[in-house]
Amino acid sequence: MHKDYWRANLKILIILLSIWFLVSFGFGIIFSDFLDQYQIGGFKLGFWFAQQGSIYLFVVLIFIYVYLMNKLDKKYKDHNDEEDKH
Repeated sequence: MHKDYWRANLKILIILLSIWFLVSFGFGIIFSDFLDQYQIGGFKLGFWFAQQGSIYLFVVLIFIYVYLMNKLDKKYKDHNDEEDKH
């Protein structure tokens, strides 16, 4: 039971950190020149991701992580409560 919980927890972490890495490193550095063709708020998009976009996304990912972990905790708490009854 605990292994399943931690496996699910690690899966969530890996997915969210991969998204953050892609946005912060990929969009801000690797694909910056391509993204600079577009603008957001008067700034080139690659520059915007490097300076602010990755920070905004990180904050959003924190809220997503909290939501997903609450859901996961509830799932495994309910499952543990059922096992305790037997």
